[in-house]
Amino acid sequence: MSGNFLKFGIAALVLLPASIASAQEALDADETAALCHGGQSICVSAKIPVARTTQTVQNWMSPDVGAAWAAGYKGKGVTITIVDDFSSSSRFSGNFGIGVQTQRHGEWTREEASMIAPAATIRSKDFSTGTAVPLAGGRNVLNLSYGMYANAGYSVSQIGWAREEASIISYATKGSAIVSKAAGNDAVAVGGVTGGQQDYLDLALIGKQTAIFVGALSTNGTTANKAELAWYSNYAGSNTAVQSHFLVVGVEGDKTGLYGTSFAAPIISGYAAIIGSKFTKATPVQITNDLLNTARSDTLVNYDPSVYGKGEASFSRALAPVSIR
Repeated sequence: MSGNFLKFGIAALVLLPASIASAQEALDADETAALCHGGQSICVSAKIPVARTTQTVQNWMSPDVGAAWAAGYKGKGVTITIVDDFSSSSRFSGNFGIGVQTQRHGEWTREEASMIAPAATIRSKDFSTGTAVPLAGGRNVLNLSYGMYANAGYSVSQIGWAREEASIISYATKGSAIVSKAAGNDAVAVGGVTGGQQDYLDLALIGKQTAIFVGALSTNGTTANKAELAWYSNYAGSNTAVQSHFLVVGVEGDKTGLYGTSFAAPIISGYAAIIGSKFTKATPVQITNDLLNTARSDTLVNYDPSVYGKGEASFSRALAPVSIR
């Protein structure tokens, strides 16, 4: 199968940002049906500078973030590439604690990752260009807060991927880069059918050694106040290959006005960068496994691997070892 791709939407293979977006402003037409992309695309924003944000621990973040910063780990030496919308007319409002802003989807996910890992190098790749995603020297993290939907029933081998997604899938397969993928907002299992459609990018990343699917909790969990999966979030499902690479993090939209697994994936991207800044000789596979193997279940309501996968990402546990393998 080949042809047009949209990011997360409804038509042939469609591509759409994974967020539910802002509680303050409804999605417009561009948010629910982005531009078709491919070799003929007119969008060319491959690298967009990111303004450095304040290095203040915000109330939507896990307290572990501040502890990591205090220890000197802020993502230095790791590159996070945000593959997202940086060119459409769609914008929505929110507030990460530095004032209300109205931005494109990619500008929001980029800002969030940069706030978690303020010393990481941040790159932007417009997802409508269709060109391969280049890797930087050193360790790389790719943030995918979008999916690729088409009518259900095809096998992944039938999909004619654009160079963009083909490169991402290859990196996750070979372990060349950590790929943090938003799980989706349809309240179904990863790769499941919704409205007669499936996310084939999810399906293509299942079983790949450095792919992490990220679901959303309604809050950051603690042992005293356990968290539940957000009502909209996709869950791990019965596939053990998904369960073993599925993490959840708090997306506290009541504080930011921003909801959706789009805003879960950049948290894991930032965590991966910070882990890489401590374990400077660790490979993407080792960093991925460290995040997965240190997740906790005691902060979650009625923990079940078919819902929460490995559990809630525990940044403090992931950073605790002297070294990782």
